[in-house]
Amino acid sequence: MRCPGRGKVTLMAPDQAGATDDAIRVVAGRYEVGPVLGAGSSAVVYRARDLRCGDAVAIKCFRPGATEHDLRQQRQEMTALAQLDHPGLVRLHDGGSEDGCPFVVTDLVEGPTLAERIAVGPPLAPGAVRRLGAQLAEALAHVHAAGIVHRDVKPANVLLGDGGHPRLADFGISRTLDATTATASGCVVGTAAYLAPEQVRGELVGPATDVYALGLVLLEALTGRREFPGLAVESATARLYRSPAVPDGLPAGLGTVLTAMTRDEPRRRPSAEALAVALAADPASPAAALGPALPVPSRAVRHGRHRLGRPGSRAASRIALAGFIAVLASLSAAAAPPAPRSTAPPLTSVADALEPPHRIGPSVRMR
Repeated sequence: MRCPGRGKVTLMAPDQAGATDDAIRVVAGRYEVGPVLGAGSSAVVYRARDLRCGDAVAIKCFRPGATEHDLRQQRQEMTALAQLDHPGLVRLHDGGSEDGCPFVVTDLVEGPTLAERIAVGPPLAPGAVRRLGAQLAEALAHVHAAGIVHRDVKPANVLLGDGGHPRLADFGISRTLDATTATASGCVVGTAAYLAPEQVRGELVGPATDVYALGLVLLEALTGRREFPGLAVESATARLYRSPAVPDGLPAGLGTVLTAMTRDEPRRRPSAEALAVALAADPASPAAALGPALPVPSRAVRHGRHRLGRPGSRAASRIALAGFIAVLASLSAAAAPPAPRSTAPPLTSVADALEPPHRIGPSVRMR
């Protein structure tokens, strides 16, 4: 994309991560773009510097020709982030477009993802898992209090900043509790290895869905291995036939907490708020006892409706959000042809379910 009077920002290929360019590139006359931090099929994330205050930030630039699906996910993420302000979340700073290419500016978290930390090893000690769980549960409690369900809590979406402090990222498939649980194709989206049973069954999702996923994340951090490995269909269906295997002999009731988080019935799982209190407390104190479980959502939500949360301190971000969403909406309308009417027959065999996108029953899509 081109910044008026400041040169051109060219999106780099995925294999150019970490590359720099000789030219000074500036987005929106404000963000000096540095090396590539990562890239995907639809967008590139750069390290950048805010010229107004000198802060290091991350800027996500969409590639020209991004699909309507990509733009819709970005609208969802912006809508969610505009409502949230918590030290355990990657915060929104700005958003906009240059020459029709949307961009988003967020906190820059310097450190690996939890997935990368687990891959390098060794597994985290029980005390470290308690601290990690308490911090992430507190962040999720803030998310849930705003009426949002993340729906894709997994190690790759946990960024480890200074001192290993976790920050939850990627709200691209989040939903408010008054928004639909399904995509336009009728499929609930999530990452197969971390889906809750109700997601696999195509039932309503709610805060308890995130609690289950967080339980699997903490188990993986503790053991160093994914609880439900395998291909998408195999991984997703496994939890319908067995509960996660919580190791015996964990100290200070940690096993009890993990078992409660990964119960099959959503209503029997503790709330994120109760988890944060229990995991942060002295294990021997009464405060370490889990609080009440969460109720199951009583209604499905209608597609496309997002309510804004309580007024907060991020007024500037919300103003940027309004313009950004308008840009994405116009791009979606211009770029996306009308969706053809589906004539696909219902799934009748496991072979059908193995065809991409992976599906379990008529209502679950996994990635």
